[in-house]
Amino acid sequence: MPAGHDQFDHDLVARVLGEPVPRAVLQMLSGSDRLNMTRLALNLAGHVNGVARRHREVSQGMFPEYAISSVTNGVHSVTWTSEPFRILYDRHVPGWREEPTLLRQAMRIPAEELWRAHGEAKRSLLMEVKRLTGRTLSEDALTIGFARRATAYKRADLIFSDLARLRAIRRMGPLQLVYAGKAHPRDEGGKELIRRVMRFARELDEEIPVVYLPDYGVELAKLLVAGVDLWLNTPRRPMEASGTSGMKAAHNGVPSLSILDGWWIEGHVEGVTGWSIGRAEAGTETDADDAADLYAKLPIVLETFQHAPERWAAMMRSVIALNASFFNTYRMVLEYATNAYLL
Repeated sequence: MPAGHDQFDHDLVARVLGEPVPRAVLQMLSGSDRLNMTRLALNLAGHVNGVARRHREVSQGMFPEYAISSVTNGVHSVTWTSEPFRILYDRHVPGWREEPTLLRQAMRIPAEELWRAHGEAKRSLLMEVKRLTGRTLSEDALTIGFARRATAYKRADLIFSDLARLRAIRRMGPLQLVYAGKAHPRDEGGKELIRRVMRFARELDEEIPVVYLPDYGVELAKLLVAGVDLWLNTPRRPMEASGTSGMKAAHNGVPSLSILDGWWIEGHVEGVTGWSIGRAEAGTETDADDAADLYAKLPIVLETFQHAPERWAAMMRSVIALNASFFNTYRMVLEYATNAYLL
């Protein structure tokens, strides 16, 4: 992806920085035509890794002359665990704050306590939605969250590809969507994506409530990853290096419905930690193919949420025990220390 690899004219570099090293040396390390920041980093680094196993594979294909390993990202567990779930873990998994790998013991948390903690987190989110937008969303509806940087490859509008199909799924039970995320000031495609989501929201009106929350930041993100029932992620393969929003949701017992890319390839167990969209390998799939698979999975999600609360609670336990216990900074830093820094 060209946008991920900054490049600058050597003349511009010389005007801004002078010549801390001879230009010939800089060109040898970063590229003769332009200064390629990725090439410069690859040539000067003592260790190179991707931020997920799939990211390593993709990066190795792009730069076959370099040895690239991987350390999959993680999130800070205490930061991204909501207060109701912190209290729950303190009671059932003592020591989890210092050693989040202990969250694998979440399998023993009673279903009614999981639902109670989730209900508190969901009410907090819906109160904030009401404050920010004036919309009153239902506590009983399947609430789908989508929040990240608004840019074209994230495909925030994929779920609206076929409104007739989406409406047919809605007849199985109530659902609603909560969006958030900003576009880069120069990303016109990202801005248009937000406008498109807003147009779909107006068209669906109260039939399928869709809200787009303003002023997205860390505090709002904390409410979202804890308060929704399902986390949606629809990037175009293989452009998701890792992604971390689904990891944050997992710390609050929220399963994912996600494209098999980035970290989700490692965290996904179908029907156990969530559901997949499409295949893991990028091939000839189109947006329409992914949308069709998304629509095929949504009825399964909705049926489970509405009519099988024990199965949903079992999934919440699995999400915590399998995903939150692993995709955290505690494990990530240990891997960096043992696999990179201490080599």
